Amino acid sequence: MTEMTSADLGARIREARERRGLNQAGLGERLQLDRTMVNKIENGTRKVSALELSQIAAALRVQMVSFFSTPAPAIVSHRSSQGLEVIDSQIDALLDQLVADVELIQDLGALEHREVHGDHPDVPLTPADAERMAGRARASAGLEADAPAKDLQRLFADVGLLVFTRDLGTDTADAGTVLLRDATGVSIINSAQKVGRRRLAAVHEFGHFLVCDDYSVDWGVTAGGQQTEGLLDHFARSFLLPERGLRELWRRMMVDGLRAAAIVTASTFQVDMATLARRLSDLEMVTGAQAGQIRQFRTSSADMIEHDLYPHDDMAGTTQPRVFQQAVLRLVRDELISGARALELLWGTIDESDLPAPHVVADADIWQFVS
Repeated sequence: MTEMTSADLGARIREARERRGLNQAGLGERLQLDRTMVNKIENGTRKVSALELSQIAAALRVQMVSFFSTPAPAIVSHRSSQGLEVIDSQIDALLDQLVADVELIQDLGALEHREVHGDHPDVPLTPADAERMAGRARASAGLEADAPAKDLQRLFADVGLLVFTRDLGTDTADAGTVLLRDATGVSIINSAQKVGRRRLAAVHEFGHFLVCDDYSVDWGVTAGGQQTEGLLDHFARSFLLPERGLRELWRRMMVDGLRAAAIVTASTFQVDMATLARRLSDLEMVTGAQAGQIRQFRTSSADMIEHDLYPHDDMAGTTQPRVFQQAVLRLVRDELISGARALELLWGTIDESDLPAPHVVADADIWQFVS
């Protein structure tokens, strides 16, 4: 590994600052430094001490080690091909850190990969390909042919994709995915979006994972001219709204009218109205005018009561796969990581007081360490 120069370190600091949406003056205010001093640090003309670097890391809300680690190759490829932009680089920054965190847990032997989906499918070239891919994916996840797909984080973790969520605001990407070694993957979903869009984005990223795509950031899964993105969105709709189950429920509920059918169906399969309307159009179950009406429907409190529905908020706020959290807690119990490191890895999803106590070694077991 080549030695890092002051210029290299300065460039890493500048990149981290840009991801935070800060200018040099803004970072200077946090550090109580003049903007020109920040400029010199980023240009490599002024060296920084370990204490100053720690303060910079804290101001930018990153770990100090991130200034010295090499980003995952897939993320480097994305940056070099599309350029680094402040708005969507939040996804890059989170995925960069998640890659390091997940691989750390893997290296410590606490995170077992359970790959059950077999050979990776080809990238779908037609809507029929996307439908078949969704059917195989649902079967590999253990879903019945007509059943709603619930608890997506657990389903996807079981086949090797770890899905994390965090509120990144409405002006950034919906999701991004990185493939790791041994065919595992990590996705980050922007939970600022409503539940239906979050779930669609998560299944869309699952599609990228299944076909072994390189890293991708999806601003909109129906972006013009992106055939693969559009077909993976078709895959996601088919996965969430399986044809047999959708047709059966829709037929029964249409007795009560279009609005009642849309309200109950969207709630049952946990999708948004735009996704439902598009899927019904895909299957030629509604007219264009009806699809337009469905997109305008909003579920009211009265609807919830009348149809005996219950709210769902899958992947809301900051969430992590349960298998990842369990692995972190095992490492704390086995004293392989500190409590402070565990809290960083768990993103504040539990309090320090809830961390497990380390295993207590029985007196009789101590003799095994004595030769």
